Amino acid sequence: MEYIGESIALFVSVTWTATALFSEVASKRFGAIQLNVIRMALSLVLLMVTLWIFTGAPYPRGAGGDAWLWLSLSGLVGYVFGDYCLFNAYILIGSRFGQLFMTLAPLAAAAAGWALLGERMSGAAVLGMLITMFGIGMSVLGKADGKARFSLKLPIKGLLLGIGAGIGQGVGLVLSKIGMEYYEMNVPVTDAVNEMMLPFASTMIRAITGMVFFVIILARSGKLGDLRRCVSDGRGMRAAIGATVTGPFIGVALSLMAVRYTESGVAQTLMALTPIFILLPSYLLFHQRVTMREMLGAIISVAGVSLFFL
Repeated sequence: MEYIGESIALFVSVTWTATALFSEVASKRFGAIQLNVIRMALSLVLLMVTLWIFTGAPYPRGAGGDAWLWLSLSGLVGYVFGDYCLFNAYILIGSRFGQLFMTLAPLAAAAAGWALLGERMSGAAVLGMLITMFGIGMSVLGKADGKARFSLKLPIKGLLLGIGAGIGQGVGLVLSKIGMEYYEMNVPVTDAVNEMMLPFASTMIRAITGMVFFVIILARSGKLGDLRRCVSDGRGMRAAIGATVTGPFIGVALSLMAVRYTESGVAQTLMALTPIFILLPSYLLFHQRVTMREMLGAIISVAGVSLFFL
């Protein structure tokens, strides 16, 4: 199927829109580290059940040392560093601005893909990336208090956390691609079921790494007891479950699938459309006004995406 990787990446951007909305609610109720521990635990349960049903083993069977190394590094960079930055950014600046900085992920993925994999991008793809990123930025930035200049008016800590989140996701995705290539060499994909499950098994390795490090961080901060309070928060847990299903379970697994069928930079750029898709639900759910500038930015972003298909 032509453009299967690009199609999967576009769907991932939709799932991550839901993840951003759920995560903003849950992170403000729980705290970033507490939410990540709960998300990792829930995602591990979902991944174990999925692998058990389709492969007969509730764990990433057959993954060798190289696969575990690279996928664990991916979990450390993408989950522990990237998600720590992202969920703290949600608390400080909200999901819309948090997703704005995720547009740095395509640049990080392209740079990491070039450095680690020797990947090259066509001129049209590079132009499409730039136009898409320009449109995304245009849609989420606006004039500050009616002034002529543009300003985010964000705290410096929120800005730095957002930048870290974008870099973490982009680099983590490329590390995942390397890990999956080693995984596939250890366990050759011989049928459609195994091919479909490889990203889920790889995601489980990443989630195990994330779970271990987040628990260590929470324990060292003396806040393990906060988890009992979080579990008893019904609204927060519903949001956490929604964020888990659309994020570490479906979204991340499909993002790993996307990079198997297209360039890392291309996949990451298409998955970075979340700031566009989040405009409508933000308006419907949170009654945030959507300006003509934001709508124009969405149109420009779609035009940029079309260049990837030339």
